[in-house]
Amino acid sequence: MPVNMLRIDPKELKTSRLHGYLLHSIAPRPIAFASTIDAGGHPNLAPFSFFNIFSANPPIAIFSPARSGRTGALKHTHENIREIPEVVINTVNFSMVQQMSLTSTEYPKEVNEFEKAGFTMLPSEKIKPFRVAESPVQMECVVKEVKELGEQGGAGNLIICEIVLIHVNEQVLNEEGMIDQHKIDLVARAGANWYSRSSGNSLFEVDKPLGAPGMGVDKLPASVRNSKILTGNNIGQLGNLPEYPSPADITEFKKTDLFHSLGNGNETSVHLQAKTLLDNGRVKEAWLLLCSCS
Repeated sequence: MPVNMLRIDPKELKTSRLHGYLLHSIAPRPIAFASTIDAGGHPNLAPFSFFNIFSANPPIAIFSPARSGRTGALKHTHENIREIPEVVINTVNFSMVQQMSLTSTEYPKEVNEFEKAGFTMLPSEKIKPFRVAESPVQMECVVKEVKELGEQGGAGNLIICEIVLIHVNEQVLNEEGMIDQHKIDLVARAGANWYSRSSGNSLFEVDKPLGAPGMGVDKLPASVRNSKILTGNNIGQLGNLPEYPSPADITEFKKTDLFHSLGNGNETSVHLQAKTLLDNGRVKEAWLLLCSCS
Protein backbone atom coordinates (compact mmCIF):
# COMPACT_ATOMS: atom_id res chain seq x y z
CA MET A 1 0.00 0.00 0.00
CA PRO A 2 1.58 3.37 -1.00
CA VAL A 3 2.59 5.69 1.82
CA ASN A 4 3.55 9.35 1.83
CA MET A 5 7.32 9.73 2.19
CA LEU A 6 9.20 12.85 3.24
CA ARG A 7 12.04 13.37 0.74
CA ILE A 8 15.30 14.72 2.22
CA ASP A 9 18.35 15.78 0.23
CA PRO A 10 21.23 16.08 2.76
CA LYS A 11 22.81 18.86 0.69
CA GLU A 12 19.68 20.99 0.98
CA LEU A 13 19.23 20.72 4.75
CA LYS A 14 20.94 22.51 7.63
CA THR A 15 23.44 20.25 9.36
CA SER A 16 21.68 20.54 12.71
CA ARG A 17 18.35 19.39 11.27
CA LEU A 18 19.96 16.60 9.22
CA HIS A 19 21.77 15.49 12.38
CA GLY A 20 18.40 15.12 14.09
CA TYR A 21 16.92 12.98 11.32
CA LEU A 22 20.00 10.75 11.28
CA LEU A 23 20.14 10.21 15.04
CA HIS A 24 16.43 9.45 15.32
CA SER A 25 16.56 7.06 12.34
CA ILE A 26 19.75 5.14 13.11
CA ALA A 27 19.00 4.03 16.64
CA PRO A 28 19.55 2.66 19.15
CA ARG A 29 23.32 3.09 18.99
CA PRO A 30 25.84 1.56 21.43
CA ILE A 31 27.85 3.98 23.53
CA ALA A 32 31.65 4.20 23.60
CA PHE A 33 32.51 5.81 26.94
CA ALA A 34 35.99 6.86 25.90
CA SER A 35 38.79 7.55 28.36
CA THR A 36 41.88 9.31 27.01
CA ILE A 37 44.85 11.22 28.35
CA ASP A 38 46.88 14.11 26.95
CA ALA A 39 50.64 14.54 26.83
CA GLY A 40 50.51 16.47 30.10
CA GLY A 41 48.81 13.59 31.92
CA HIS A 42 45.32 15.14 32.11
CA PRO A 43 42.54 12.50 31.89
CA ASN A 44 39.43 12.99 29.78
CA LEU A 45 36.18 11.03 29.73
CA ALA A 46 33.40 11.43 27.16
CA PRO A 47 30.58 9.36 25.58
CA PHE A 48 30.16 8.79 21.83
CA SER A 49 27.33 6.95 20.13
CA PHE A 50 28.85 6.88 16.65
CA PHE A 51 30.42 3.56 17.63
CA ASN A 52 30.56 -0.16 16.90
CA ILE A 53 32.74 -3.27 16.66
CA PHE A 54 34.02 -4.05 13.16
CA SER A 55 36.35 -7.04 13.44
CA ALA A 56 37.17 -9.91 15.80
CA ASN A 57 40.49 -10.98 14.28
CA PRO A 58 42.09 -8.53 14.86
CA PRO A 59 39.60 -7.08 17.38
CA ILE A 60 38.80 -3.63 15.97
CA ALA A 61 36.35 -1.04 17.29
CA ILE A 62 35.66 2.34 15.71
CA PHE A 63 34.08 5.42 17.24
CA SER A 64 33.74 8.96 15.95
CA PRO A 65 34.03 12.16 17.98
CA ALA A 66 32.49 14.63 15.55
CA ARG A 67 33.51 18.25 15.28
CA SER A 68 31.36 20.75 17.15
CA GLY A 69 28.29 21.63 15.11
CA ARG A 70 28.54 25.24 16.30
CA THR A 71 32.25 26.00 16.03
CA GLY A 72 33.79 23.13 14.05
CA ALA A 73 36.27 22.58 16.90
CA LEU A 74 37.68 19.13 17.64
CA LYS A 75 36.59 17.26 20.76
CA HIS A 76 39.13 16.92 23.56
CA THR A 77 39.06 13.15 23.03
CA HIS A 78 40.26 13.61 19.46
CA GLU A 79 42.95 16.10 20.52
CA ASN A 80 44.20 13.73 23.22
CA ILE A 81 44.40 10.81 20.79
CA ARG A 82 46.53 12.94 18.50
CA GLU A 83 48.98 13.28 21.41
CA ILE A 84 48.63 9.82 23.01
CA PRO A 85 47.09 7.33 20.52
CA GLU A 86 45.45 5.15 23.16
CA VAL A 87 41.91 4.91 24.56
CA VAL A 88 39.81 2.84 26.94
CA ILE A 89 36.33 2.11 25.57
CA ASN A 90 34.09 1.56 28.58
CA THR A 91 30.59 0.17 28.09
CA VAL A 92 27.65 1.94 29.76
CA ASN A 93 24.86 0.23 31.68
CA PHE A 94 21.69 1.60 33.24
CA SER A 95 23.16 2.08 36.71
CA MET A 96 25.66 4.67 35.44
CA VAL A 97 23.78 6.40 32.62
CA GLN A 98 23.03 9.64 34.49
CA GLN A 99 26.66 10.04 35.56
CA MET A 100 27.78 9.22 32.03
CA SER A 101 25.50 11.93 30.63
CA LEU A 102 27.16 14.51 32.88
CA THR A 103 30.52 13.90 31.20
CA SER A 104 29.12 15.07 27.85
CA THR A 105 29.20 18.63 29.22
CA GLU A 106 31.79 20.76 27.44
CA TYR A 107 34.13 21.30 30.39
CA PRO A 108 37.49 23.02 29.83
CA LYS A 109 40.25 20.67 28.68
CA GLU A 110 42.04 20.47 32.03
CA VAL A 111 38.88 19.42 33.92
CA ASN A 112 38.84 15.76 35.04
CA GLU A 113 35.43 14.31 34.05
CA PHE A 114 36.03 11.28 36.27
CA GLU A 115 35.87 13.63 39.26
CA LYS A 116 33.02 15.75 37.88
CA ALA A 117 30.80 12.71 37.31
CA GLY A 118 31.90 10.77 40.40
CA PHE A 119 33.51 7.85 38.57
CA THR A 120 36.43 5.81 39.91
CA MET A 121 39.70 5.87 37.98
CA LEU A 122 41.35 2.47 37.53
CA PRO A 123 44.88 2.17 36.08
CA SER A 124 45.02 0.28 32.79
CA GLU A 125 47.52 -2.54 32.33
CA LYS A 126 48.76 -1.98 28.77
CA ILE A 127 47.99 1.67 28.02
CA LYS A 128 48.09 5.05 29.79
CA PRO A 129 44.42 6.17 29.92
CA PHE A 130 42.42 5.14 32.97
CA ARG A 131 39.48 2.72 33.05
CA VAL A 132 36.05 3.46 34.54
CA ALA A 133 35.69 1.09 37.50
CA GLU A 134 31.89 1.30 37.38
CA SER A 135 31.73 0.13 33.75
CA PRO A 136 30.86 -3.58 33.30
CA VAL A 137 33.28 -4.02 30.38
CA GLN A 138 36.46 -2.00 29.84
CA MET A 139 38.47 -2.39 26.62
CA GLU A 140 42.04 -1.13 26.50
CA CYS A 141 42.77 -0.01 22.94
CA VAL A 142 45.67 1.17 20.82
CA VAL A 143 44.64 3.62 18.11
CA LYS A 144 45.70 2.29 14.70
CA GLU A 145 44.43 5.13 12.52
CA VAL A 146 42.39 8.32 12.64
CA LYS A 147 40.32 9.06 9.54
CA GLU A 148 39.20 12.69 9.54
CA LEU A 149 36.09 13.12 7.36
CA GLY A 150 35.97 16.90 7.08
CA GLU A 151 36.74 20.26 8.64
CA GLN A 152 33.22 21.67 8.93
CA GLY A 153 30.93 21.50 11.95
CA GLY A 154 29.40 18.03 12.34
CA ALA A 155 32.19 16.24 10.44
CA GLY A 156 33.14 12.91 11.95
CA ASN A 157 36.58 11.56 12.80
CA LEU A 158 36.88 7.78 12.73
CA ILE A 159 39.07 6.54 15.58
CA ILE A 160 40.10 3.03 14.53
CA CYS A 161 41.15 1.08 17.61
CA GLU A 162 42.69 -2.33 18.19
CA ILE A 163 41.50 -3.86 21.45
CA VAL A 164 44.54 -5.20 23.31
CA LEU A 165 42.96 -6.15 26.65
CA ILE A 166 39.39 -6.59 27.91
CA HIS A 167 38.21 -6.45 31.51
CA VAL A 168 34.74 -7.91 32.28
CA ASN A 169 32.97 -7.63 35.62
CA GLU A 170 32.26 -11.23 36.64
CA GLN A 171 28.86 -10.20 38.02
CA VAL A 172 27.55 -9.87 34.45
CA LEU A 173 28.58 -13.39 33.39
CA ASN A 174 26.33 -16.43 33.05
CA GLU A 175 27.14 -20.00 34.11
CA GLU A 176 29.09 -20.58 30.88
CA GLY A 177 31.33 -17.59 31.55
CA MET A 178 29.74 -15.49 28.77
CA ILE A 179 28.08 -12.10 29.16
CA ASP A 180 24.41 -12.29 30.15
CA GLN A 181 22.51 -9.53 28.30
CA HIS A 182 20.04 -9.16 31.17
CA LYS A 183 22.77 -8.84 33.79
CA ILE A 184 24.92 -6.38 31.87
CA ASP A 185 21.86 -4.12 31.36
CA LEU A 186 23.41 -1.92 28.66
CA VAL A 187 21.92 1.35 27.46
CA ALA A 188 21.98 2.84 23.96
CA ARG A 189 21.39 6.26 22.41
CA ALA A 190 18.64 7.42 20.13
CA GLY A 191 17.79 10.95 19.01
CA ALA A 192 17.48 14.05 21.22
CA ASN A 193 17.35 13.01 24.90
CA TRP A 194 16.17 9.46 24.22
CA TYR A 195 17.94 6.30 25.35
CA SER A 196 16.96 2.63 25.32
CA ARG A 197 17.69 -0.10 27.84
CA SER A 198 18.85 -3.51 26.57
CA SER A 199 17.34 -5.76 29.21
CA GLY A 200 14.01 -7.04 30.51
CA ASN A 201 11.06 -7.22 28.15
CA SER A 202 12.85 -5.17 25.49
CA LEU A 203 15.18 -8.11 24.76
CA PHE A 204 14.05 -10.80 22.33
CA GLU A 205 15.75 -13.45 20.22
CA VAL A 206 15.67 -14.08 16.47
CA ASP A 207 17.13 -17.39 15.32
CA LYS A 208 19.86 -16.91 12.74
CA PRO A 209 19.76 -19.11 9.61
CA LEU A 210 23.27 -20.45 10.24
CA GLY A 211 22.55 -24.11 9.54
CA ALA A 212 20.54 -25.24 6.55
CA PRO A 213 19.45 -22.24 4.44
CA GLY A 214 15.91 -21.06 5.07
CA MET A 215 13.54 -22.01 2.29
CA GLY A 216 12.47 -18.37 1.94
CA VAL A 217 9.12 -16.62 1.97
CA ASP A 218 8.72 -17.26 -1.76
CA LYS A 219 8.38 -20.99 -1.07
CA LEU A 220 5.47 -20.59 1.34
CA PRO A 221 1.92 -21.30 0.13
CA ALA A 222 0.19 -18.25 -1.34
CA SER A 223 -2.47 -18.43 1.35
CA VAL A 224 0.24 -18.04 3.99
CA ARG A 225 2.28 -15.39 2.13
CA ASN A 226 -0.84 -13.28 1.57
CA SER A 227 -2.40 -13.87 4.97
CA LYS A 228 -4.31 -10.94 6.45
CA ILE A 229 -3.52 -12.26 9.94
CA LEU A 230 0.11 -13.37 9.89
CA THR A 231 2.52 -10.44 10.15
CA GLY A 232 5.73 -9.86 8.21
CA ASN A 233 7.66 -11.14 11.21
CA ASN A 234 5.51 -14.28 11.29
CA ILE A 235 6.12 -14.88 7.58
CA GLY A 236 9.85 -14.36 8.16
CA GLN A 237 9.83 -16.97 10.93
CA LEU A 238 8.29 -19.53 8.58
CA GLY A 239 10.59 -18.62 5.68
CA ASN A 240 13.56 -19.26 7.96
CA LEU A 241 12.62 -22.94 8.21
CA PRO A 242 14.67 -25.20 5.91
CA GLU A 243 11.82 -27.15 4.27
CA TYR A 244 8.25 -28.38 4.29
CA PRO A 245 7.42 -31.00 6.90
CA SER A 246 7.43 -34.54 5.58
CA PRO A 247 4.16 -36.46 5.13
CA ALA A 248 5.19 -38.62 8.08
CA ASP A 249 5.65 -35.53 10.28
CA ILE A 250 2.21 -34.24 9.31
CA THR A 251 0.62 -37.63 10.00
CA GLU A 252 2.20 -37.72 13.47
CA PHE A 253 1.18 -34.14 14.17
CA LYS A 254 -2.45 -34.93 13.34
CA LYS A 255 -2.42 -37.49 16.16
CA THR A 256 -1.45 -34.91 18.78
CA ASP A 257 -3.72 -33.17 21.26
CA LEU A 258 -2.39 -29.87 19.93
CA PHE A 259 -3.77 -30.56 16.46
CA HIS A 260 -7.16 -31.61 17.80
CA SER A 261 -7.38 -28.55 20.05
CA LEU A 262 -6.03 -26.02 17.52
CA GLY A 263 -6.27 -27.61 14.13
CA ASN A 264 -9.97 -27.40 13.40
CA GLY A 265 -11.73 -24.51 11.73
CA ASN A 266 -11.59 -22.32 8.67
CA GLU A 267 -8.48 -20.57 7.29
CA THR A 268 -8.96 -17.49 9.46
CA SER A 269 -9.17 -19.60 12.60
CA VAL A 270 -6.12 -21.65 11.63
CA HIS A 271 -4.06 -18.54 10.87
CA LEU A 272 -5.04 -16.97 14.18
CA GLN A 273 -3.99 -20.14 15.98
CA ALA A 274 -0.73 -20.31 14.01
CA LYS A 275 0.02 -16.67 14.83
CA THR A 276 -0.34 -17.38 18.54
CA LEU A 277 2.13 -20.24 18.23
CA LEU A 278 4.58 -18.12 16.21
CA ASP A 279 4.37 -15.20 18.63
CA ASN A 280 5.32 -17.63 21.38
CA GLY A 281 8.30 -19.01 19.45
CA ARG A 282 6.65 -22.34 18.58
CA VAL A 283 7.58 -22.09 14.92
CA LYS A 284 7.73 -25.76 14.00
CA GLU A 285 4.31 -26.44 15.53
CA ALA A 286 2.81 -23.45 13.71
CA TRP A 287 4.24 -24.71 10.42
CA LEU A 288 2.90 -28.22 11.02
CA LEU A 289 -0.49 -26.75 11.83
CA LEU A 290 -0.59 -24.66 8.64
CA CYS A 291 0.56 -27.59 6.49
CA SER A 292 -1.80 -30.03 8.16
CA CYS A 293 -4.80 -27.80 7.55
CA SER A 294 -4.02 -26.71 4.00
